[in-house]
Amino acid sequence: MILSPASERKLLGVHPQLANIVRRAARITDLPFRVTCGVRTLDEQRRLFQIGATRTLKSRHLTGHAVDLAAELDGKVRWDWPLYARLNKVMQQAAGLSHLELEWGGDWRSFRDGPHWQLPRGVYPDNWGTVRA
Repeated sequence: MILSPASERKLLGVHPQLANIVRRAARITDLPFRVTCGVRTLDEQRRLFQIGATRTLKSRHLTGHAVDLAAELDGKVRWDWPLYARLNKVMQQAAGLSHLELEWGGDWRSFRDGPHWQLPRGVYPDNWGTVRA
């Protein structure tokens, strides 16, 4: 599959290596997905923090080092946990084919975040992009 124009727009400003992982995953998967979030502004992050959708104001989305993806079945977004474990396998495969590291929010011990993937801070410092005000 190829990403929709809407998903491609949401990859604008995302670190090129992460954007390429997402595109490669789209080409090799049999599970359709869409990009729901790439870069966020600090105001957007604050709103999400206030409603409990995130637990940090230092998100990797602020610097273009993270993406959120939504799995689709029959053209509809689904939030079933097994779909995100399946999507993670494809994302990790795509990262491996590019010889890159990728973290999945579903592996976090607290506030597991199945739709979230990011480049590791230790390899990709926050200073690549600037925080969007």
